[in-house]
Amino acid sequence: MRATTAKGPQQSNLPNNQQHNRAINRMNVRETRSSRAALSVTVAAVLLVVTLWLGVELVLAATGQSPLLIAPAKLAQGSLSLTADAAPGALIGAAALLALLGLTLLLAAILPGNKLRHIVQNQRSAVVVDSEVLAAAVSRAARTAARLAPEQVTSRIGKKRVLVVLHPGSGKAVDLALVREAVEGEVASYSLRKTLALHVTTGTQTVAS
Repeated sequence: MRATTAKGPQQSNLPNNQQHNRAINRMNVRETRSSRAALSVTVAAVLLVVTLWLGVELVLAATGQSPLLIAPAKLAQGSLSLTADAAPGALIGAAALLALLGLTLLLAAILPGNKLRHIVQNQRSAVVVDSEVLAAAVSRAARTAARLAPEQVTSRIGKKRVLVVLHPGSGKAVDLALVREAVEGEVASYSLRKTLALHVTTGTQTVAS
């Protein structure tokens, strides 16, 4: 579990410790949202390289020197001939692909990224738990209740649900209700802010809550 402590206000508190609660909320957001810096730098670097390359090609063409890759005039002519010779369906597909790429980049720039963490209810400090830590704890509780080996239980923690998959040996019966109860107790012990739906399955049977 990863915890970040917010220092509370000393004096002149707002009613109901609003300053303290706002500080905790800001830290929770910071710990559960991922930065878009890597994507932004990558896109900017690609655009910069393409722009520099086109600039160099234009300078070489203006001075009568050989192009690095392809002359701008030849590139434009090839693009026009390719557009003229291409089937309408191919042009529509290419336009749709470019539009989808642009929409993806736009959404990536606007929407916040999410880290695989969940917020723990705590009035004194900002506390988050990694999904991997929670999955390991859930698997331990499930295999203890089902009396299975570690490799016979896998767990996945999503934003809204917990999925536990049991792999019992041939002929071995597993009480899914008992396993679900154990997993529910384990998840409840973390006091997560958002309730996660629970699914326990063996591949042939499923118990959900």
